[in-house]
Amino acid sequence: MLNVEKLSYWERKTFFDKIDFLIIGAGIVGYSTAINLRALHPNSKIVIIERGYLPSGASSKNAGFACFGSATELMDDLESMPEKKVWDTVELRWKGLMQLRELIGDDNLKLQINGSWDLISNDQDPLFLKTKENLPYLNAQIEKITGEKDVYSIESNIKSKFGFNKIKTSIKNRLEGQIDTASMNEAFYKKAVNASIHMLFGIEAEEINNQDGNIIISTSSGEIKAAKVALCTNGFSKRFLPNEDILPARAQVLITKPIKRLKLEGTFHFEQGYYYFRNIDNRILLGGGRNIDFEGETTTKLENSTKITHRLNQILKDIVLPNTPFELDHQWAGIMAVGKTKKPIIKECLPNLYCGVRLGGMGVAIGSLVGKQLSELMTINKV
Repeated sequence: MLNVEKLSYWERKTFFDKIDFLIIGAGIVGYSTAINLRALHPNSKIVIIERGYLPSGASSKNAGFACFGSATELMDDLESMPEKKVWDTVELRWKGLMQLRELIGDDNLKLQINGSWDLISNDQDPLFLKTKENLPYLNAQIEKITGEKDVYSIESNIKSKFGFNKIKTSIKNRLEGQIDTASMNEAFYKKAVNASIHMLFGIEAEEINNQDGNIIISTSSGEIKAAKVALCTNGFSKRFLPNEDILPARAQVLITKPIKRLKLEGTFHFEQGYYYFRNIDNRILLGGGRNIDFEGETTTKLENSTKITHRLNQILKDIVLPNTPFELDHQWAGIMAVGKTKKPIIKECLPNLYCGVRLGGMGVAIGSLVGKQLSELMTINKV
């Protein structure tokens, strides 16, 4: 690829000269930041750079869950986090999903609200009883956020309904759903094009410096200068923000070939959300397993781990499809970002350098809202 210095006058003038806002990362946060900046700054030059020919992080590699909190996850959070912080986080997720739906549209998301099920295995009686006892409290708190009554309910016939094995009962969340993440990203791309936002794929940011009030980005294609820069690289952000509480977290995913007469529909998770699966195109998509090797999965390598994919395959055979023959079709990995808290980092890191990162595995839910808040922060001191 040509270095910026070797481009024509026209190319440099159109794409690289006098950039008002440069966005690093063409995922949910990056696109949302750019699109919201366009609404706030109709005449500014806005450029997105992305190292891959498609988004390289988790935005189009996730499982496509439109979720905001399973009952057992919330009970687990309430034991380790202040109550207000737990519900503030849930509210952020809910508002984020509403923001995503407004920005992209349900049809472009291919959104299906089929509900989600928190699966309780045969050996999880204490967890189930504790959660069941607190369902009135959970429903009351969720109603304050969503305006919807009785969001959580016990569904004890889950085993016979879907043919699961080693599952005793479940707690349903009737408001959660599933999306098509590639369709979402395509809609983001078209929206950015229509907003006259320049997108340059195949350019990797390597180093960021502040120089005389401008931000200089050293990239794989040479130096790029911008008045303001938004870092939207989530799990890949540690190299640029070494002092921030950001850890990459790899997620492993596999998918089956089409299964005849598949009756499973909806999204499902168990073991506090460390495993999750759903239906798509008459297939089962299953992901997770980071909890069996936290150290090994704290990586930005987009590779599959035999240890984890073996465990996922075992779960398909033993729990999800115990009486149904299936074949695996494909497997992949995506990179999330986690930290000591579940709150994203949205701030000015250096003068004129901003970040919206550490989405805690909830990028679908909160990514568009993080982008909106980041664009507003970047607008406080206008270019």
